[in-house]
Amino acid sequence: MHLYVQFTLIALVVGFYHPTQADTDWRLVWSDEFDYTGLPDSSRWSYDVGGHGWGNGEEQFYTQGRMQNARVEDGVLTIEARREYKEGRPYTSARLVTKGKGDWMYGRFEVRARLPSGRGTWPAIWMLASHDTYGQNYWPDNGEIDIMEHVGYDPDVVHATIHTLAFNHTMGTQRSAQLRVPKAREAFHTYSVEWTPEEIRAYVDTMHYYTFKNQRFGSKQTNFRQWPFDRPFHLILNVAVGGMWGGAQGIDYAIWPQKMEVDYVRVYDVDNGTAVESQSWGQVKTDER
Repeated sequence: MHLYVQFTLIALVVGFYHPTQADTDWRLVWSDEFDYTGLPDSSRWSYDVGGHGWGNGEEQFYTQGRMQNARVEDGVLTIEARREYKEGRPYTSARLVTKGKGDWMYGRFEVRARLPSGRGTWPAIWMLASHDTYGQNYWPDNGEIDIMEHVGYDPDVVHATIHTLAFNHTMGTQRSAQLRVPKAREAFHTYSVEWTPEEIRAYVDTMHYYTFKNQRFGSKQTNFRQWPFDRPFHLILNVAVGGMWGGAQGIDYAIWPQKMEVDYVRVYDVDNGTAVESQSWGQVKTDER
């Protein structure tokens, strides 16, 4: 989850999307249905811990094994950001990762969630490389897949973004799309990507709204700078507070605590299952340059 600035829109699609038939079927290989009570399952999840701003000037301290910030109850994982001081930071939250317990190359990654609301919230469902394979720096050389990001001051819009060494916000070249989801804070929606050797496709529910193509196919001039997505990645779930993007319009100090609730997380591999079709709702904006 890295800061990016929204630039001039290249495409705007309103009102409908034509149904598409995926050429890949899927087999469930990993999941957490949150059908237990207590801390997140330690056989599936670990924690990123700390309060150093996480490269984005974020305000929270991410805790570990603390029920106030990450818990499972009533069939739902709750990640809760709270206004309280810890280790010199004015907020606490949690950042759950599957690294070392769930790492995958290609597949369908699906998270059903209900989002927090209010200025200063910055929930994310995303993926990073599990190994530092390419280039001189871990990020952005090894890539980032943002399945869903949401900032509280723009409450009816969710974002899907791809970062690589060639395409990232520090150069204003990131590849992204935005979709209007007016009830993202009131209702659960399914946020997913389908990642194949050829492309990465982003969905909300069954609405396919973004595709990032592998430019290494058919071109000897492209390399990992454009497509580092041929190595294992892991999942990350978190709620950040403030930061250069999430806090761009300030933080509403009266709204806390705020939480992202997750109904399930599912990972699928290629098999002979059921393909995804698109819905007929929403508004899509894409940043391509």
